Amino acid sequence: MTLYVLDSDTVRLLNDRHPNVLARFHAVAVPDRVTTTAITVHEAVIGWHSYILRAKTDADTERGYSELSRAVRGFSDVDLLNYTQAAIQRFNQLLKLKLNIGRNDLRIAAIALEAGGIVVTRNLRDFCRVPGLACEDWSV
Repeated sequence: MTLYVLDSDTVRLLNDRHPNVLARFHAVAVPDRVTTTAITVHEAVIGWHSYILRAKTDADTERGYSELSRAVRGFSDVDLLNYTQAAIQRFNQLLKLKLNIGRNDLRIAAIALEAGGIVVTRNLRDFCRVPGLACEDWSV
């Protein structure tokens, strides 16, 4: 079984119905699984929450809530991997390597490593720096 772990950017592309990402998502065959992480959910919710707080017009507020709802609905199509104690320990080990990767990307990498998954991302430059982490870009 192959476990695919979608990062935030790929989830956004999936929600925007990017043709290549959508095709790959639908081509995943059982028993393979497509998942994302609690980190990705958090990033999406915080991003739209921040947008709503900065809204200057009613139209901006409406868009913010609409996109927040759409993002949350999009997560119903994939399983969710949590940030477990094992992933936290892996994250702390990766931090010591000073890989120059954002903390949330490093958390996603730690979760994927602990689960034995492949991170699906356009950000191969950063994720490929993580030792032992398998990565794919479905957008190409």
